[in-house]
Amino acid sequence: MIIATGTASGKSLAYLVPAVTEIFSGGTVLYLTPTKALAADQLRALRKLRLTQVRAATYDGDTPPEERRWVRQNANYVLTNPDMLHRSILPRHSSWSSFWRRLRLVVVDECHGYRGVFGSHVAQILRRLRRVAARYGSSPVFLLASATASDPAAAGVRLTGLEMAEVTTDASPRGSTTFALWEPPLTDLRGESGAPVRRTATAEAADLLADLVIEDVRTLAFVRSRRAAEAVALTARRTLEEVEALLDAGPAPYGEDVEGVPEETSAPGDGGAFGDAAGGAFGGASGEAFDEAGGRGGSSAGAAEAREAAETGVGRRTDRGGGRLADRVAAYRAGYLADDRRVLEKALRLGELTGLATTNALELGVDVSGLDAVLIAGWPGTRASLWQQAGRAGRAGQDALAVLIARDDPLDTYIVHHPEAVFGRPVEAIVLDPDNPYVLAPHLCAAAAEIPLTEDDLEIFGPAARGVLDDLVNRGLLRRRPTGWFWTSRDHAADLADIRGSGGAPVQVVEASTGRLLGTVDEPSAHSMVHSGAVYLHQSETFVVDVLDLDAGVALVTAAEPDYATFARDVTDIRVMESLRSRPFGPGTLHFGSVEVTRQVVSYLKRRTQTGEVLGEEPLDLPPRTLCTRAVWWTLPTPALADLVVPGHAVDLGGAAHAAEHASIGLLPLFATCDRWDIGGVSTELHPDTGLLTVFVYDGHDGGAGFAERGYARASDWLTATREAIASCECERGCPSCIQSPKCGNGNEPLDKAGAIRLLDILLST
Repeated sequence: MIIATGTASGKSLAYLVPAVTEIFSGGTVLYLTPTKALAADQLRALRKLRLTQVRAATYDGDTPPEERRWVRQNANYVLTNPDMLHRSILPRHSSWSSFWRRLRLVVVDECHGYRGVFGSHVAQILRRLRRVAARYGSSPVFLLASATASDPAAAGVRLTGLEMAEVTTDASPRGSTTFALWEPPLTDLRGESGAPVRRTATAEAADLLADLVIEDVRTLAFVRSRRAAEAVALTARRTLEEVEALLDAGPAPYGEDVEGVPEETSAPGDGGAFGDAAGGAFGGASGEAFDEAGGRGGSSAGAAEAREAAETGVGRRTDRGGGRLADRVAAYRAGYLADDRRVLEKALRLGELTGLATTNALELGVDVSGLDAVLIAGWPGTRASLWQQAGRAGRAGQDALAVLIARDDPLDTYIVHHPEAVFGRPVEAIVLDPDNPYVLAPHLCAAAAEIPLTEDDLEIFGPAARGVLDDLVNRGLLRRRPTGWFWTSRDHAADLADIRGSGGAPVQVVEASTGRLLGTVDEPSAHSMVHSGAVYLHQSETFVVDVLDLDAGVALVTAAEPDYATFARDVTDIRVMESLRSRPFGPGTLHFGSVEVTRQVVSYLKRRTQTGEVLGEEPLDLPPRTLCTRAVWWTLPTPALADLVVPGHAVDLGGAAHAAEHASIGLLPLFATCDRWDIGGVSTELHPDTGLLTVFVYDGHDGGAGFAERGYARASDWLTATREAIASCECERGCPSCIQSPKCGNGNEPLDKAGAIRLLDILLST
């Protein structure tokens, strides 16, 4: 069964009741969640019930070794995550024999988060779980809980391989939510090629967060990256320190201006997606919508509050939390050590923190009661994530405020001018592909290592299993015997599958002078986040990377306070391996198929924190990364390009294709369940494999993730929205809100905005 209803609708109670019932009858329960934070939150809820028969415990990477034996032997309600299930529990299933024999219920919470490559891996892990449970004579019921999703029963079938009943009626009481759409203003600054620079979403979020903290409004600020979480918290704290300094100084003399508070407080950009390369955003009703909810347009809210306090001598010092205002703001993100995360979660729960800047690590169903507002800095990737994040405020039936702050991104620009694309529209279907051979192969190896595979097992793993098994035998990874397929290596088969899709062991970020471990970064992201010279933020402290040693898996950093942020840039090459599907599309042709992509981070930009001014570009020497994946691409024949004429404008054909590629990457997340981190693109006037003008958009994961295929299916809607996003942007020649990409390894050259609009007009003509 899958329960797919809104936030705070009682899903937890819906699975807790049958779970406790099964335990009372002597059974065991396995609870799966994508995040450790949610598992810890659910454990607290269970312990509050004070049911002595329920022996609940978490079993994850934070569980001390001395506790793990007790959990295996005594717990009857185990809370874990897919990573631990994959790497520890299933490979060592014999240590859990008593638990497996009595397993009655498997709860898969927040299952809408299992999408793309990660979701495909989890689908295979659940099939391995079913197989191990059957070995011990149990056939547990799977109960899935999800935010509102399109066709949840079908998603449940893809995830578990089992028939699925769905519950979608939501009659839970809820307060009203005021939803404001906020587009930061264009500034007088100029970026690459003279493009206008829009105030960053993170700068706006930091100012609004500071203002809400002053007003004692308990707020979560969701941002798109670890760097942005640190930047928003750091900037908000600095603003609050300025406010308190003015309050401590007392009221200003009547008629005097208050000095020392800047008109705007900017934060570093959030690093965002890769732009051209795979690595995922809203505005709309402009400033007025938020003014009604208490905001202050494009100026610094915290600075405005400081002036008001200084002029009147009135400071809003609240009882909750006490102490300095700046101490009531913090950052929360993945990569923090376990103890740090638990301290922050407790402080937020107890009200000791009023404002918290976070990545999507706190998006899922952590029960944080008493939140009043949510700030969302940029489109979060899907409509499901948007409503999930907005639903963090207003729990327990109270009214709430949600503010979506547009990033300088084509998708955000589109939503600003087309809010109907989100409001009143159903959420996306959950896209995953368990039959992806790059996903299926390592899990078949892991399954064979757990229990030798037999012919009867093939039905569990799907129709692609036999062909993949033959390939594994040919490659020497499995051995075929009359009784089945066997894993014969001494290596751990589970190590073959990187279920989070990061493609390597995490890189440790270490302070060079002390040896202190600050956090971790997955290996592909390390190329962009902790390359030599990168600015790295950790808990509001700023560091500069001295050296990145990929072989050792270590980035050494030194504390510093640079006045700039860094942005990695890359170049990408693509080769067509096979066109699996094609169809006429206007005067051109649309394809879906297999490609080989080679990407290399080649340099990084330095941008001044306060203004966004480009200070320079530094070269990097990092190895290229190659993946075989799926792509959607379109071509236009030479005769069709004869109509590529813009009155009074000499069209740059390559620049037009390049601009269309950038914008189409930005808009695909609206039509596929992905974000910009998941996809990438390449464009060329004349591609050697097609002999024609070609624009590619590809999945950023080996074997594909279903996103490009979704683009192929929705190409007309997708490319029409791309054209409208470019045309509706108020800039003259192109800017980051429409056709520029911060990750473009070609320096956003050439780009032709007018040419891109005309090129898409030709492609979309019938």
